[in-house]
Parts: sequence; C-alpha cells; structure tokens
Amino acid sequence: VSSHHQAPAEKCHLLSSVPRLSSEVRLGSGFWQHATPSPGRAIISHCFAGMPYPQNLQTALEVEAVVRQHGAVPATIAIIGGQPCIGCDKEQLEYIAQRGTAVRKVSRRDMPLVVGNSLDGATTVSGTMLLAARAGIKVFVTGGIGGVHRGGHVSMDVSADLTELGRTPVAVVCAGAKSVLDIPRTLEYLETQGVCVAVYGADEFPAFFSQHSGCKAPCRVDTPQQAARMICASYDLHLDTGMLIAVPIPAEYAAEGAVIQRAIEESLAEADQQGIAGAEITPFLLESIRSKTGGASLAANIQLIKNNAAIGSQVAVELAALR
Repeated sequence: VSSHHQAPAEKCHLLSSVPRLSSEVRLGSGFWQHATPSPGRAIISHCFAGMPYPQNLQTALEVEAVVRQHGAVPATIAIIGGQPCIGCDKEQLEYIAQRGTAVRKVSRRDMPLVVGNSLDGATTVSGTMLLAARAGIKVFVTGGIGGVHRGGHVSMDVSADLTELGRTPVAVVCAGAKSVLDIPRTLEYLETQGVCVAVYGADEFPAFFSQHSGCKAPCRVDTPQQAARMICASYDLHLDTGMLIAVPIPAEYAAEGAVIQRAIEESLAEADQQGIAGAEITPFLLESIRSKTGGASLAANIQLIKNNAAIGSQVAVELAALR
C-alpha cells in the first residue's frame, strides 16, 4: 500500500457563479441565501429557450403576467455574461430573446463553460431546475421536457432533463414530453430515476401538442392542492428528486393530430438526412414543424405554456401555504 501527501485543494470562488436574484424575487423569497421562500409568497421559475424572436420575448412577458395574475412571483431564468439571473428584467429578456439561437443552450454539463467564461446562455429544463433549486424555488413551468429520443435505446440519446429530474428537488409543470420523442421509453426512464409523474386532470400522459400519447398516466391529480401536497410530501420524505406534473394542452388549442404527426415524421427524416442531432435538433424540429403546419404548432406551443403557467402558479401558491 502506498500513500502520498496531497496538498489542500485551492479554494476557488467566482462571484458570477452566485445567482443574481431580481428585486421582485428577493422580496418574495426573503434573505435568499437561506433558500427558503417566506410564507405566503410563491415563486415560480420559467425559461424560454427554443422559440424564434419576437415570439419568444412576447411569450416570456405574457407568461410572467399569467403567473402574477394567479398570485405567484415569476422568475424567468437565463445566464448573461456568465451570471445566472433568477428573475430577468425586461431588458435582460429582450437581450436573450433577440440573440435567439445564437445563445448557447445550457444544461448542467454546460454550466462550468458558460459561467467560467462569462458567456450567455438560455437554460434548458435541466439547467433551469439546477439554478431554481439553488435559489430555493420549488416549482418550474415550461413547455415540455426532453426525453429519450426515437432510437435512443440504440444511440443512448437521452436528455439530461430526465437525470436532472432524478436528482434535483424541483417540480416541473409542463405539457408532457415533446412529441418528437419516444414517450413510452421516456416514462420508463423516469420510473428508473425514481421520479413521480402525475398528469393533471387526465388519465393519459400528454404528448405536448396533443392530449394523447397512448401511454397511461402513472398517477393523476385533479387540483392544485393535491399537486402541492404531493410536492410537500416529497420534501418531507427527503426524496431529493424532482416531480413531473404533466398538463394536457387545452382541447381548443390542440393541433390536429394527424397533421402534426405527419409533420413530425417528415421533420425527423430531414434532421436525420442533414445529420442534425444533440442540442440542435429541438430548435430545428420545432421550426420545421411550425413551417409545415402553417404556424399552428407555434401558436399551440404558446398557448400550452400559458396554460401550464396558470396551473403551475396555482400549485406554487398552494405549496407556499403548506410550507
């Protein structure tokens, strides 16, 4: 057995790695370093990566308005100049929105690069969950999560959103997994990660643009109070995992199933032919599907996010009352 002396690790502190909270979020959370929102105030995070400008900016502002209307505090998250911003102001939102796809998508793995080199970043579900948890935020609203890509059982192309849900205690309110994914395998992976998956007001897991995926809901909740109690129980049991609350898109905004499915299949084939994969595939597919459906998919995307924000805000308010 050999041994050697190891010098103490050098301490390294980057001021920019400390999340910066907006004044509205600070007022809602109290002394944020404790990461414990004060009673009666619900803070809900949101990200808006993946949409074209100016719809991305307009949607972000409209989602924040929906959150406030339901009694919660919005905290849109992005990274600007290497600084994680929890609760972007309008100027910051416009800056990120105008740069569009030129801004790097930031998951957990990208944090050291983007923060350490003072870059800009639009956080994915994974990245947003991580930063929300650092700020003590327990509910996060988005459009849909990533998942196991079609053919992922061969390529091992599995979104970091799923592993983040298995390790970060933030409840994600969304319209299910994006419909371009392998939803049955996505649900199997979430089960393996120990993630509680609930569908709001339905018995079938939604597929983003559609209320139907053909997959039975692992469990069902029908009120914000029920969802909040489940989140609270997860914290009380120290499960240290996230929770997925899938909200089906309202029927009046759901894209025609056959039309959207045909567009998805065509877009997937084009992405494969062009060698598009990884972080670039989602923006490509969303834009391709939007183009093929005459903009119907983008309109549906915006409406489902706003609906998720309404439900998620109510859940956050109930959770704040419980804690």
